[in-house]
Amino acid sequence: MKTYTAIVEKCPSTGLYVGYVPGFPGAHSQAKTLDELNDHLKEVIEMLLEDGEPDLEGDFIGTQNVVVV
Repeated sequence: MKTYTAIVEKCPSTGLYVGYVPGFPGAHSQAKTLDELNDHLKEVIEMLLEDGEPDLEGDFIGTQNVVVV
């Protein structure tokens, strides 16, 4: 079992949740609910892993708050 970190945003135009795994080409999806998005991302990642473990283009480090005055 391996855990991947997904970035999730909500599209203001459609109201859909959009998620992607940083550095993992093709690992993205969208859905009406967060639970549905999680299921979709899991399916996409499992499908992509059928071709073997990917060479990630980057490693997720975290988030950072930037204060602009």
